[in-house]
Order: sequence, then C-alpha cells, then structure tokens
Amino acid sequence: MAKRYDAIIVGGGHNGLVAAAYLARAGREVLVLEQRHLVGGATVTEELYPGFKYSVFSYVVSLLRPEIMRDLSLARHGLEILPLESTFTPLPGGDYLLRGPDHAQTHREIYRHSPRDADVYDEYGRLMAQMAMAVRPILGMVPPDPAAPGWRDLQSLAQLGSHVRALGGERFHALAKLMTMSAADFLDEWFECEPLKATMSASGIIGTFLGPRSPGSAYVLLHHYMGEIDGAFRAWGFARGGTGAISSAIASAARSFGAEIRTNAAVQQVITKNGRAMGVVLADGEEIYARVVASSLDPKRTFLKLCAPADLPTEFREAIERFKIRGSSGKVNLSLAALPNFTSLPGMGMHLRGSISISPSMDYLEQAFDDAKYGEFSRHPYMDVLIPSLIDPGMAPPGQHVMSCFVQYAPYNLKGGWTDAQRTAFGDTVVNTLCEYAPNLRENILHRQVLSPADIESVTGLTEGNIFQGELALNQLFFLRPVPGWAQYRTPVRALYQCGSGTHPGGGICGAPGRLAAMEMLRDGL
Repeated sequence: MAKRYDAIIVGGGHNGLVAAAYLARAGREVLVLEQRHLVGGATVTEELYPGFKYSVFSYVVSLLRPEIMRDLSLARHGLEILPLESTFTPLPGGDYLLRGPDHAQTHREIYRHSPRDADVYDEYGRLMAQMAMAVRPILGMVPPDPAAPGWRDLQSLAQLGSHVRALGGERFHALAKLMTMSAADFLDEWFECEPLKATMSASGIIGTFLGPRSPGSAYVLLHHYMGEIDGAFRAWGFARGGTGAISSAIASAARSFGAEIRTNAAVQQVITKNGRAMGVVLADGEEIYARVVASSLDPKRTFLKLCAPADLPTEFREAIERFKIRGSSGKVNLSLAALPNFTSLPGMGMHLRGSISISPSMDYLEQAFDDAKYGEFSRHPYMDVLIPSLIDPGMAPPGQHVMSCFVQYAPYNLKGGWTDAQRTAFGDTVVNTLCEYAPNLRENILHRQVLSPADIESVTGLTEGNIFQGELALNQLFFLRPVPGWAQYRTPVRALYQCGSGTHPGGGICGAPGRLAAMEMLRDGL
C-alpha cells in the first residue's frame, strides 16, 4: 500500500521549504514536490557556465525572518550572510552619489550634493526605522478577518489597535502617508537631491508595475525597509554561495527533521473528494495522498491550474482571476573577464562591493515606467546591479567575475511578445545603458544570460514572472491577500492551504508565509 503523508507541500521554493521544515520539526511526515531538478524556486544558484555561479533570479537577502533563522538553525546548515557595504549611483556627466557604512563619510557625500539633505538624512533614517519597527509585528501575525471576526481575530485586532495607538500622533501620520502616498511624493517632503531621491524611491518600484509617482509605491519602499540582518534594520546582504544557499540551508534543516523532498516532480492536479483535498496527481500520473496539501505556488497557479473549477465557489474563483499579478522585471546575468571601470569613480573600491543603482533622477525612473505602460521595455531602464564575486570570490574563477543586473521595466505583456529578437534587444539595452557609465564593460563580457518575465514564468512557474506572486498594492495586503475572507492560509477546499508569497506578508526572501501557514495547519490539528 502506498505511503500516506501528513502533508504534501506543492513547490520547493523557499516558503514551501520553510513550511515543510516547521511541520517536520513538529513531528509530521512531510513530502515536498518540486517540478525542477533543484529546490529553491526563484531562490537558486546555478553554474550555467564552468566556474561562473549565478543567483539566477532573486539575488539579495534582507527580509528573511530572524525567528526562522533561529528556529531552523540555518547557520548550522551552512547559511552565511555577507553584508553589502554600499549603494553607488553613477551619474551622467561623470559625477556620482555614494553611501556606505561610514556614517561621517556618507554625510559628507550627501552634503556635497545638498547641505539641506545631509542635515535631515539622519532624521529620515530614524523615522523609517521607527516605521519598520511599527509594522514589524504584522509580519509575524496571521491576518485577522475584520468582516467575520472570531475571538482570536478580535484579540489580534485589539493588539494591532493598541500597537498603532502607541505610535503617537506624529508617527501614526507618517505611517498613514507611507501606506497611501507615492514614493516620490513622500521623499519630496524630505529631500531635494534628485539622485538621492531616485535611488531611495527605487525600493518602492522593485517588482511592481508602479512608477515612483504611483500612489502605493511608498508602502513598497517601507516593505523593503523592514529587512534586518543581525538586528540591523535596512541591512541588505548576499548569501555566501548565492541565494541558492538559502534554499539549500532550509532544505537541509527540513531533511534533518525528517521531511522528504522530491525534485523533477511536477504536480498537475489536487485530488479532492467531497470538498476536501486528499492528495495530488503528478505530471507522470502518479497519485500521492496526504491529510493536507499546501501550495507554495502563486494563487492563480494554485486555484486556476491545480484545482477543478467545480471545487471552488464562483465568487472566490472570480476574485482570484482579478488578483493582480503583473510581471514587470527582467534579469541579465553576466560573466566578466575583468571588473567594470566606472568613469565617475575609476578603479577598485567600496563602490563595487555593494549595490550599483542606475537611478540618476526621479524623471529617469518615471520615464522608464512610461515605456512599460505602453507595452515596451524601458529604453533607459532602472537597474540594481551587484558584483557577487567581489563579496564571495567562489562565485567566479580567479580574476574573473559575475554581475547580476535586476532590471525595470520589462513588461510581461510586451508588444509583439518576448521573441528571441526582443530578448536580445532587451539584453543589449541593459549592456548599452551600463556602458554609458562603465565603457569597458562590453569588451569584458564572456557570457550573458537574459531573462524576460516570460522566461522567469516558464522556468520557475511564477505567473507572469512576478517576483512577489502578486503586487504589493494596498488592496492586496494583510487581510486582503490574496482575497478577502481567505487570508489566513486556508482555502475554500478543506485541507488545502496556501503557503507562498501570494499570501501575507508578501514577497521577497522572507519565509514568513511558509512559517505562518505551517502554524495554522498545526493549529487545525494536523
């Protein structure tokens, strides 16, 4: 007789692995099913060319919850986070803006561009840290259902209300602005230096189909500000060995608790009987049964692909169809024979060991978004660029390097579609833009991987290649994510749960959706 598991986790992305690890840690028999040959979903490292290792999709870490790192002893399983030291914004005409770990040096650098901005920079940083602290408890909270609250929901709402009241008037007003304003409007209230405002506002557009002047982008800025490493807010890092090392560490922890992980095991359908999930059917026809099934896939893929229409209420299915998942980002990964030499700051230095932000002005970013609104990739794109091999030399052969370029905007629904010619043109645009600031780059490119949102979708299964499994818009957050009434990881199909980034608290290498979903499964008696 075939083995029956306590839980099947559909999808071996980092959230699915976190859910599996917590359930196995609680003594449950867990099976993870991943369609690819390796676990991680979008959190993977792959050696596509001999000696050159790419963090192919996700590329930095900050939002990974400290409680998950502690509970799963991820350091013992090999996870090491290396700090990113700086943010470097090269500018047209040969100038630059550089912010690094030396506070006095950063103050002098901002002062060089704007004495006024230098004077308020620390105050802004303190406010954002307070805002991050204010929102932080929500990351570890199962969203209450305000429309039909039970006793537990009422407790959560009361705790949340007390927490908000404790902010005081000034901080509450700042939080209200962050939840409703555009990143551009919010930053305009603080700063005047265009490169500083643009580089800061970039956190509000990453992974979204929003421009810096779009309402709601200020919250996305705050979402990224909530990251912490070793207790330091707004700290970003790089996992030694690439982001795949994060997935590998979580998978190792899950296995140490007894979880079973199968790769090359694509799930085709959720098996149901009398409105209850009983197991899954794999693409090869194999049927596997369990007491519960949890999907870490995005909501559209979970409910519109794996579930039969008859298993879902019509209004729920229609709400999932309306859930916004719009791909807006591309990725270009490069192998280099030598480091780029930036005209504005030649040679080796701290500026190459952190984030290199192509964001010279707010107008530049908004015009990049304008292209995407009309179905084109940005002619002058925003880019967040890293050279991981300077932080972790094992990512490339000695003396050579890898470069990761996260690019906005690259709309999934491109005019004419993502043909080979369009993908090549997109890659050329990225390289040409970088060469405006580092002219030697082109001659040192050994290999190039260009990924459109369609490529990201086809490889990882993320609908439209959306890195958050659904936009972080106000109407898709907290008790509205993915749809009202179903934000507590349960679904209309009994014993079927969600545990991916399409649930609260959303995207990024966070792990909170997987952890919270596992806690709810155990609460339900699994």
